[in-house]
Amino acid sequence: MTQQEFFSYKGFPLVRKGNELYFGNMSDKFVAMLTILSTRKVKDLEIADKTRVQLMHTDPTVPVTELIAKTSERGSLYEALDVASIWLEKYN
Repeated sequence: MTQQEFFSYKGFPLVRKGNELYFGNMSDKFVAMLTILSTRKVKDLEIADKTRVQLMHTDPTVPVTELIAKTSERGSLYEALDVASIWLEKYN
């Protein structure tokens, strides 16, 4: 993988830094920010069991108070990514 390539899910780039994941194209009107709020241990793996999904404007001129367009919480990372992909398809 070159430096310019990202992992993708359902056709959208997915970048993780710690407990935050950014999902979507920065050139689109919105991206999704997913925050892993809690995890649980399954054998040797840490599995997300509570994740916040936020649909965010990418336009830097949008006031900070209006930056987050939608928010939801889901029980797993898969469910959160599913919600985020639906929002990205609908609002971009």
